Amino acid sequence: MEAEPPNGDGAAAAMFGADRASRALGIELVSAGGGRAVARMRVTDDMVNGHAITHGGYVFLLADTAFACACNSHGPVTVAAGADITFVAATRAGDLLVAEAGERTRFGRSGIYDVTVHREDPDGSREVVAEFRGRSRVLGR
Repeated sequence: MEAEPPNGDGAAAAMFGADRASRALGIELVSAGGGRAVARMRVTDDMVNGHAITHGGYVFLLADTAFACACNSHGPVTVAAGADITFVAATRAGDLLVAEAGERTRFGRSGIYDVTVHREDPDGSREVVAEFRGRSRVLGR
């Protein structure tokens, strides 16, 4: 499944455009800029585990992609220094997951970003399914 071209300005959109792993999973960059990013992904049959729920690794990957786009929206190449996730609710094949990342703080070459992943239902309702916190580090000087 080929993802749509990324939306957003500058470094984050360019980085996402080169992110073959995220794009191969159908992740779409909805927006990015100013320390924020939104990405979405439809859960496929190949993403569910033996309990018929979305494998946590895919939820983490979606959150990590939004985090990467948010922390790279400032321009310098920035990578993850660490991250953790709390799973709040299960999702299933066919669900549309949306990850909204926001910068909490930047200090020196480091930053902290929070990402909320929610399921977006056809009726417009949303349910939080995971909370992710990422720690970033700008490469170079």
